[in-house]
Amino acid sequence: MLRFSPSVTGVLAAGVIALTGSIGGVAATAAPSTQVSVATQVPAGVEGQQRSDVVHQLSPEAELFQSTTRSTEWDLVEKVSLDFETFHPQGMALVGDRIYPSSVEIIEPTVPYDEPVDGMDRSAGVGQGHVFVLTRDGELIKDIEVGEGDVYHPGGIDFDGEQVWVPVAEYRPNSASIAYTIDPETLQITEQFRHDDHVGGVVRDQQTGKINGVSWGSRDFFTWNHHGKLKDQSLNPSHFIDYQDCDYSGHRTQLCYGVTNVNNDAGQSFELGGIALTDLRTDEILHEVPVPMVSTAGHTITRNPATLEADGEVLRLFAAPDDGEETAGTELFVYEARP
Repeated sequence: MLRFSPSVTGVLAAGVIALTGSIGGVAATAAPSTQVSVATQVPAGVEGQQRSDVVHQLSPEAELFQSTTRSTEWDLVEKVSLDFETFHPQGMALVGDRIYPSSVEIIEPTVPYDEPVDGMDRSAGVGQGHVFVLTRDGELIKDIEVGEGDVYHPGGIDFDGEQVWVPVAEYRPNSASIAYTIDPETLQITEQFRHDDHVGGVVRDQQTGKINGVSWGSRDFFTWNHHGKLKDQSLNPSHFIDYQDCDYSGHRTQLCYGVTNVNNDAGQSFELGGIALTDLRTDEILHEVPVPMVSTAGHTITRNPATLEADGEVLRLFAAPDDGEETAGTELFVYEARP
């Protein structure tokens, strides 16, 4: 079993890691990379100012990610079978030597309506949301149940240096959601706010304290203040892939992972995945690349939970794209690149 040294980013406490997400790039017309790096001169001895300035820099993961291209080689260095019921994994966050995947357990699937009912295109279904706490060896430490009633679908999650942010929504668009935080030390879960729409992922802006989120299929972006009041909603300018899991990456940016199902003229479908660095202020894509790796069950590696970690000049990708009921169950894939 490989041992990985956590990278310390932003305002994280010692030994704690901020995660990253990702979004794919268009293979034929990849957008040009925009290098973003802010370094502030800090007077010697001003410790508080030093801590503040760290927030205004890109994370090491984002810095390395900007050097990736479609030609970057990703080497599979570890594949760990998760030996417990994992259901349908959704999001992932790294917190020191722990991994926090979220997952939805589907007890009764949703059923499409012939005509909308109360504005919904399908039934609510029945399920249970989970956030697992794992060692980096894949050992289950804790299963934290999240959600209530019809709100049982956890999405993409983010660690802000103090709390793990977890959105839980109804398993249908235009529905309802609850945003929770989990204390990594006590594992206590706390409701933060509610929103009248499906929230598929959240990221806390460590510079402003605002919470950023995506809707069903990430077609809309949301911004709430730290009290959970909606301050802005905008359309996603990218139609390439749906963002499934995102993480704050310093200097008011986020790294997001995503997937889209593409149908060719013959009616054949395949999954296309990738990673993107986006600006939380403007929604601009700063850099994006497609990700060609596939899982044991044949899914793109960024289908659902994924995150990046920097270790010196090594960029490490963690992903768990397969469901528990698939070919080899859920496996944790670890890839490394040296862009």
